[in-house]
Amino acid sequence: MLIEEELTRYREERDTLLSIGVFDGVHLGHRHLLGHLRDQALAAGLMPGVVTFVHHPRQVLYPESGVTYLMPIEERLELLRDVGMEVVAAVSFTQELSSLDAGQFLSLLQRYLRLKGLVIGPDFALGRGRGGDAAHLSALSQSMGLSLERVPQAAINGDVVSSTAIRTALGKGDVDLVSRLLGRNFSLSGQVVGGEERGRILGFPTANISFPPNQALPADGVYATSAIVGGRPHSSVTNIGIRPTFNTGQRTVETFLLDFKGDLYGQVLTIKLVARLREEKRFESVSQLVAQMERDILLARSLLTVEKEPGTEKIKAP
Repeated sequence: MLIEEELTRYREERDTLLSIGVFDGVHLGHRHLLGHLRDQALAAGLMPGVVTFVHHPRQVLYPESGVTYLMPIEERLELLRDVGMEVVAAVSFTQELSSLDAGQFLSLLQRYLRLKGLVIGPDFALGRGRGGDAAHLSALSQSMGLSLERVPQAAINGDVVSSTAIRTALGKGDVDLVSRLLGRNFSLSGQVVGGEERGRILGFPTANISFPPNQALPADGVYATSAIVGGRPHSSVTNIGIRPTFNTGQRTVETFLLDFKGDLYGQVLTIKLVARLREEKRFESVSQLVAQMERDILLARSLLTVEKEPGTEKIKAP
């Protein structure tokens, strides 16, 4: 099976304590669970780690569902390592894998990753038809000589922390809630590609950023953002939408970097959302649009301050 080929890459020399899931966003809920896992593993002399599915199970089982992701897999794996996971096993969720029951899947983890215990969230279920719920896993783990711990759901000011909640808030343009649940500003990374250059003609040259179709994007609108170029942040204004004034109908992400000069074509640009300035709207004339863009820039400047130090810059929000 493909899962065995993939797990072979991660053969470990020490016993492990693991959690299993997609971990899209590596948000504060994930960090709460994984922080507990890390502490328990270190106390028991085990290696803390995760088995993360490269693709969401729904994308395989229900391809019409249109699953979107908060971040690319490479960034997810990096953040999982940053929170102290010594084992980060990325495996493909396939139809073949979905046919395994919980016991068969855990047996593979015992064989290849020296699994000694699991740490799971409150709604976790594993195996064919999600048959391995908490009750079943409790009995199964005892028979297999594994420990099992269930960590309560994390909430912030009454808001449940989950990838679904973050995608919902993002789709509404609720930047504050997204940042609160993630524990950081939401970011987008993509290659700068050629556009129609209307911004340059209007006096606001923008970088058009290309993203994969399954990237979760904020609601259409204008945002105050931090744009990372060559590892350095720059205050910026980002428009997400269909540019209704010009009737293009094509959804784009365009960023205007304040006080920046240089050619960005072909580079990978990362933007971090700080605040939503307004919704996207159609203007009766180009002059009205330009006047509004100038107001957007003034408002963004009031929300974003660049603190300069020798050799570095920091974008700060109030």
